[in-house]
Amino acid sequence: MEFHVVTLFPDLFDSPLSCGLIGRAIKAGLISVVLHSLRNYGLGRYRQVDDTPYGGGHGMVMRPEPIAAAFDAALERRPGLWRIILTPQGEVLNQAKVERLAQHKPGLLLLAGRYEGIDERVRTMADQELSIGDYVLAGGELAALVIIEAVTRLVPGAVGNPESLKEESLSGPTLEYPQYTKPREFRGQRVPDVLLGGDHQKIRAWRDEQARKRTAQRRPDLVGKDKA
Repeated sequence: MEFHVVTLFPDLFDSPLSCGLIGRAIKAGLISVVLHSLRNYGLGRYRQVDDTPYGGGHGMVMRPEPIAAAFDAALERRPGLWRIILTPQGEVLNQAKVERLAQHKPGLLLLAGRYEGIDERVRTMADQELSIGDYVLAGGELAALVIIEAVTRLVPGAVGNPESLKEESLSGPTLEYPQYTKPREFRGQRVPDVLLGGDHQKIRAWRDEQARKRTAQRRPDLVGKDKA
């Protein structure tokens, strides 16, 4: 699985790509991440990538020419990439969308926007627009990393125990059930007896019940809702 990221700040990716799940997946050859510095495709002597908005307004808008050139370069290197613009105006990412993204081969091309926004004509170059939530960041780099990690977890071999993926929060219709480990008692709080008895049928029933209760209490918006 390949991830290509068009960004003004490729250095922001150094640490996240070198450690943890993503770092291990890269070292194992399960994924690759290619960073395309947008400044390399900037215009003129100063490598300009933005300009003032037509019609007036605050801030600067990213010009279409450098982005188009960066997209062309990425697609020439790896044809068939699924092209995504990361923007607050996009569909909000969820696990069902992550699962669909993981099916796009050979991989994803992610545009991490900056400044006030991007020229509207850039949207015609994309297959999809995505947001990671209803809040504002300085740019799309962190959103790109969120997508890279979420998709990488679904690449075969990236997670040590693939069975664990089936029971995680948001992978199904409910949040995950409560988890416990040693010690049996901590600051007056004991591990529920059902988890200590060894009856797997009762444990499964308890976990299902706790997952439904937790979902109803914390995320009632998910109850009875299609995760797509």
